[in-house]
Amino acid sequence: MTKTTMEIETSAEMLEDDILPKCREIHTNPDARPVSGDNAPKALKTPNAPKSAAQWAYERIIMYIQNFEAQLDNDHEVGLGLAGGNTGVIKIEGLGYYDPDIVTYYGIDNSGARTQLIQHVSQLNVTLVASPKHSDQPEPTRIGFQLATALDNDADVTT
Repeated sequence: MTKTTMEIETSAEMLEDDILPKCREIHTNPDARPVSGDNAPKALKTPNAPKSAAQWAYERIIMYIQNFEAQLDNDHEVGLGLAGGNTGVIKIEGLGYYDPDIVTYYGIDNSGARTQLIQHVSQLNVTLVASPKHSDQPEPTRIGFQLATALDNDADVTT
């Protein structure tokens, strides 16, 4: 919620605003769906303090995947391109983290081989790619929705 100049914030509200995650995006495409706190899973609307860098990276990646998938047609699903390596693109089948600083991606590469990338949060560098769904699939797999649902279920358990 945007505060007007006439509203008065308590010191607790000001402190909370300082520790809640912030995000800003500008797009040239008017149909682009910016990532924002409004469409973020519940877990991303909690203060930064009690979370590790790995957990924050994991939760934000989920939000970006879900947002990217919302813009795809029924013939495509999200793939993950890895910067700085010869891995190519993998179809994302899972995502995880290991505190305090590791994020891991599970999937299948273009040749059908099982793939797992283990990445330190300081080296976080991925590209989300619109990959054609497998011809045998009637519907594309939407991993972002599944991950966000699991994240919200975890938030319900811990709050």
